[in-house]
Amino acid sequence: MIKRPLVNNQIRAEKVRVVDELGEQLGVLLTQEALRISMERNLDLIQVTEKVDPPVCKIGNYGKYLYRVKQREKTVGRTHNEIKNIRLGFKTSQHDTEIKVKLAEKFLKKGHKVRVELVLRGREKSLSDIGKEKMNQFLNSLGNLVPIKTERELKREARGFTVIVSKT
Repeated sequence: MIKRPLVNNQIRAEKVRVVDELGEQLGVLLTQEALRISMERNLDLIQVTEKVDPPVCKIGNYGKYLYRVKQREKTVGRTHNEIKNIRLGFKTSQHDTEIKVKLAEKFLKKGHKVRVELVLRGREKSLSDIGKEKMNQFLNSLGNLVPIKTERELKREARGFTVIVSKT
């Protein structure tokens, strides 16, 4: 929840630095003078920050100001291009692979990057060519649903293969 700024007669400072509704600086004025200017324009005097001396006040519509601040806070909380993980096993069945392809498609459509990981255990590590083929099948079936580009090429790691893809 945001802390509501002081408005109009709630402002206790003797002098304030004023910015008008167009963003132009009017300079340091007495609070009463700034209030008079805002009332003439049928707008509010909103104290934007009190951390400086004199405090900065903006002339504008208080409701619109609160709305913009709330919207800004919402966008700050969002994280885009998060990397989502999809894990495949060497013995993952065809149907389960199709479900994971659809899940990867959903992530890509939301704008996320997807890390596809094929985990190899024990003796499966010696059958890496089959594992590579399984990864390529997954990427081809995903490519048929959504246009993809590889962010990081198919790479052999200690536990298997990984690739990172994103939507083009």
